[in-house]
Amino acid sequence: MRKPVQDYRGFRLSRLREPQFYHLNYLWGWVGYFLLYFLTENLIPRENCTVIHSRLDDLIPFCEYFVIPYVFWYLLIVGSLLYFMFYAPDQFRNLMKYIIVTQVVAMAVYIVFPNCQNLRPETFPRENFCTWILSIIYQFDTSTNVCPSLHVAYSVGIASVWLREKSVHWSVRAAITVVCLLICLSTAFVKQHSIVDAFAAIPVCMLAEAIVFGKWWKKKWKKA
Repeated sequence: MRKPVQDYRGFRLSRLREPQFYHLNYLWGWVGYFLLYFLTENLIPRENCTVIHSRLDDLIPFCEYFVIPYVFWYLLIVGSLLYFMFYAPDQFRNLMKYIIVTQVVAMAVYIVFPNCQNLRPETFPRENFCTWILSIIYQFDTSTNVCPSLHVAYSVGIASVWLREKSVHWSVRAAITVVCLLICLSTAFVKQHSIVDAFAAIPVCMLAEAIVFGKWWKKKWKKA
């Protein structure tokens, strides 16, 4: 088993300013996100939201089985951050920067341009484990503040960082990329997002790419 490159056994909150632990400060970004999430979800009335819809949404069938990759998104975020935290602190820093940039931009959009969607089925076409899970998701995750989709933006960021992590086999990186693609697709099939939300996440991701990996792309361009 590969040995971690970062040892946290001596970690204390008082040592966050030390170079070997300084990258953990990026985790404070989650505190800001959850605070803004609570405020935007509870202080912006639904009647003030613009409904996001595309004709393509009507052509995409509801498929509850896509809830599996949709929910796996949460595990992928935690698993990726934990792996990079122990085995690639630089990539941990890059992923957190990517996430923070997309968080800030998305939250700004939600505040300036409150939006929602009305795509969820009133009743499920069938009852099974996947629809049960989806009913729980519908309860705690409202259909407001959906554009741009953070599910998509985070997934693109995770795939981008993993593809640059050369310490793992290419098959692992390829598998994670496929999973991220399925997660992006799942947002439309479980009717949590309009396809517009996914496309709206693309410029957000491009901004995050430029901020986090601008130097990397510049070197690639010069080599080309």
